[in-house]
Amino acid sequence: MGPDSQGSHGPATGKHIHLIGICGTAMASLAGMLRAQGHRVTGSDTAAYPPMSDQLRAMGIPILEPYSAANLTPAPDLVVVGNAISRGNAELEYLLDRPANDRIPFTSMAALIHDEFLARRERLIVCGTHGKTTTTSMLAWIYEVASASDPVFIPSFLIGGVAENFGASFRVHADSRSFILEGDEYDTAFFDKGPKFLHYFPDAAILTHVEFDHADIYVDLGAVKTAFKRMVNLIPRRGRLIAFDANPNVTECCARAFCNIERYGFQSASYWQATNLQQLGATTSWTLLRGGEEFARLTLPMAGEHNALNATAAAALAAGQGVPAEAITQALATFRSVKRRLEVRAEVGGITIIDDFAHHPTAIRETLRALRSAYPGRRLWAVLEPRSNTLRRNVFEREMVDALALADQVVFSAVFKSEAIPAPERLEPENVVAALGARNVPAVLCANADEIVAAITPRLAPNDVVAILSNGGFGNIYEKLPAALR
Repeated sequence: MGPDSQGSHGPATGKHIHLIGICGTAMASLAGMLRAQGHRVTGSDTAAYPPMSDQLRAMGIPILEPYSAANLTPAPDLVVVGNAISRGNAELEYLLDRPANDRIPFTSMAALIHDEFLARRERLIVCGTHGKTTTTSMLAWIYEVASASDPVFIPSFLIGGVAENFGASFRVHADSRSFILEGDEYDTAFFDKGPKFLHYFPDAAILTHVEFDHADIYVDLGAVKTAFKRMVNLIPRRGRLIAFDANPNVTECCARAFCNIERYGFQSASYWQATNLQQLGATTSWTLLRGGEEFARLTLPMAGEHNALNATAAAALAAGQGVPAEAITQALATFRSVKRRLEVRAEVGGITIIDDFAHHPTAIRETLRALRSAYPGRRLWAVLEPRSNTLRRNVFEREMVDALALADQVVFSAVFKSEAIPAPERLEPENVVAALGARNVPAVLCANADEIVAAITPRLAPNDVVAILSNGGFGNIYEKLPAALR
């Protein structure tokens, strides 16, 4: 909890709770969870964009723009400070400046989730540099399908994206025994620089990958590994850790676990082995072995080895918690992905426009590999906005070139808010474009979404696939490009 937070059991029903930075994916979900519990919820942000802004408005939760001390008048009962909020924010400064006898209690999102929603529930946490959102969504859907036959599996969940099967990023069910939660390694709040997942104390967890990411808060890979080692150290001896088998960093982070470790992946020595993998268009199928014996034959209506691995991890954790193989098989066969994860946004004149929440070169690589599999023989465009705190830096410039070289045509946008990155650390898109050109991959640089739309619309042809890669609003290019094509 924050230095002025309420007690360990969270707010009482019917409080006014204000969220600073409400349009973050997890913060918007928390807003809905609190509202469902009977609280009056308000929030503030800047540059609200879908899907979370749409979700908030659909729930009747107002988004106050811009940040202002006036948004805290009259004073709420509790304020949740988002992790993107730093000193200098008008509302945060107003909170801190109030006199001791008239303080407004405040806390972090992660601490409030623990106190308000995780008590007396089994905590199933999905962690890792890549695949968290999709894997968490798969696990929640597996539990939902299983609950049709056995209500003990009715899930509550919080996901860092909108799960298509639920049409939402969260649900809190009074009868849930289990809470399925995406465990984010990003820092918690301006007053708590540890990862959010250290607040969740998992009973069982998945660890997908460990790579250097979030270059704005982690100095190097060693610091990232330390964070994941601390998460692993929270799992009790009675718990379980489902850990990817082909990442040495994952192996290192699991080395001192007190709980049982079950490795998953393609390696024959792993307890959960995916074998006989076949990809046909946007469908992937494989046989899942458990301890060398066939557990299930799985089919997933998604392309990409990485999604088969995500599904394998979700199946492994669910099975170990008692979910029948039949429910797992049915759930994965009917899984509908997550918004902004290989999401088809439009089909115009035979041109397919895909939206993907790219935040790291590895994610870009796997997205383009999946699209190659799903759309064989079609010309593939990669349209990238370097927007995440990692992509805006030059730390992964070579890896970015390698990933983008999987496309036939590359269009690079200017670095989002480049002035916020120190010049020696800043990504220079010109370098990436030049490096791609040297590898005979046509690449161009445009200043913004409008320039990109104007530049590529005349060049697009029927049968092209356009992958728009950004973890933000990208100047609403998702709507502007289809409109221009029409």
